[in-house]
Amino acid sequence: MARLDVTETFHHISFPGHIHTQDSLKCALHFQFQDSDTVIATYPKSGTTWMQEIVTLVKNRGDPQLSKTVPNWARAPWLEQHYSAKVLEATQGHRIITTHLPYNLLASALQGSKAKVIYVARNPKDVVVSYYHFHKMAKFLPEPNSFDEFLGSFLEGSVSYGSWFDHVKGWTSQTGVLANVLYISYEEMWLDLQGSMERISSFLQCPLVGEELTNSLRHCSFSSMRDNAMVNYTLIPKEIMDHSKGKFMRKGKIGDWRNTFTEEQIGLFDTVYSYQMQDCPLTFMWECPPESCGGGGGGQASGDQDRALSSNT
Repeated sequence: MARLDVTETFHHISFPGHIHTQDSLKCALHFQFQDSDTVIATYPKSGTTWMQEIVTLVKNRGDPQLSKTVPNWARAPWLEQHYSAKVLEATQGHRIITTHLPYNLLASALQGSKAKVIYVARNPKDVVVSYYHFHKMAKFLPEPNSFDEFLGSFLEGSVSYGSWFDHVKGWTSQTGVLANVLYISYEEMWLDLQGSMERISSFLQCPLVGEELTNSLRHCSFSSMRDNAMVNYTLIPKEIMDHSKGKFMRKGKIGDWRNTFTEEQIGLFDTVYSYQMQDCPLTFMWECPPESCGGGGGGQASGDQDRALSSNT
């Protein structure tokens, strides 16, 4: 199933036709979640692969066997992609399911389910830079022109998988409403991987101790994932993902957006961000000074926080 130049439009959102069909997207909306399922929900380029690796290691008590022998798309398949139905039907026991779908499309399927949901969000400035570079290598996504043009499409929400703002607001609005939902940011994971791992494993009721935690931390480090063919997408043919144009595991840093954005682009982004996120009930790590971050209302992305984050890279 090539369909590299096909785009599927579903509920006014664009999806790459290489891995999505109308049928697969419709099936996702009516999926029967099991109470033992773990669902990883993200907007693209927000730490999806990292969380797949973390959950795999947690579920296997730090044993890297599965993460080194089975591709991540097979052990944590994307719910809405065309191949997932067969994979999930063949999966025994606890299932790890990944999705890029917005909450409003999955709300009905999740209602009444005890499946555990982990939502990962990332500074959208880092997201858009990573997404831009991913478009350069992924043959199933439109070839981007300038970063300035891509940024405009991102802010409009006209890129594949839709608006980052709608996606994040939709899922995080369920914090404290839906049972069994854990929200975590890419930045939290980057700044304190051990604390994040302990939090995630506790949420999944698989608390790690001793060597279980040590092994998990080692095998989900950026360098370990970058060199793991089951994670870095080097198994994908060049015709679909051209690694000569960039690496899937590119940098993994936080605050790296400053190496791409111009001052004019920062101003535009902050204006749109402030408007779009004004009614968001959460404060994100990239919005506030390090000493005060931890709760309250939304707000404009803070340059001070980004500089603080960037200084740790």
